[in-house]
Amino acid sequence: MTGLDGGTVLVTGGVRGVGRGVSAAFAHAGAHVVACARHAPADPPEGVRFVRADIRDPGDLERLAAETGPVRAVVGNAGGAPPLRAADGRARTHAKIIELNLTAQLLLARAFYGPLRESGGTLTFIGSVGAVRPSPGTAAYAAAKAGLESLTASLAAEWAPEVRVNCVRAGMVRTERSGLHFGDERGLRDAGRTVPLGRPAEPREIGEACVFLASDAASYITGACLPVHGGGEPPAYLSARAGPQAEGGADGAPNDAGRNGGKESARDL
Repeated sequence: MTGLDGGTVLVTGGVRGVGRGVSAAFAHAGAHVVACARHAPADPPEGVRFVRADIRDPGDLERLAAETGPVRAVVGNAGGAPPLRAADGRARTHAKIIELNLTAQLLLARAFYGPLRESGGTLTFIGSVGAVRPSPGTAAYAAAKAGLESLTASLAAEWAPEVRVNCVRAGMVRTERSGLHFGDERGLRDAGRTVPLGRPAEPREIGEACVFLASDAASYITGACLPVHGGGEPPAYLSARAGPQAEGGADGAPNDAGRNGGKESARDL
């Protein structure tokens, strides 16, 4: 038993990519799921109520909290970034990436602190392996995700014992937008071979980790960043030592860049 049956769970960016998998996992666990995004999906996930909202807008978040009502858990999933090297693009684009992936998560947490405190609920952020290793090509995104791990620890300390706050540190995930970073199915498959489990995650696997952290089974877990990355990335020198027979991993793509659940493209930012 998860303790989630019949409770309301909000998933930001919960209608595509990783977010869709998170919504489906909570629905399967018996929760009433509310998913928000800036744009309505053509095919909403089964059993999920959609509410239009931009988590960067405090007014939208206030309205979202009112429309959602009493809530048992919140999953801050909406985020992401296009490939963009630090010296390229407009300064405003880099600032927007940090706003979406860090500042907006703090605004989300603040908006739902009251309802979560009343229910003794949980807040789970979707983080990234980019927070703890170099991420050439997505420097602003990775910096924001590092900040998100710090935010997780600070909120967990401030809001205990009423609200538990955790983070899922996601690795690469197969989504409908993986091609943005990996090019094609072969590119994604080759990238997947660089982790010990030999494949990218499926969105439902990230969702199931979120269900665990929100459940009664995790009642003594707060301030944690749970790695869900297939074993992580072996050091680069191992591939160099292996020579030309080493598989993939040389394209510099961020390990979770394809997860894109309610994510932004360059033109959106």
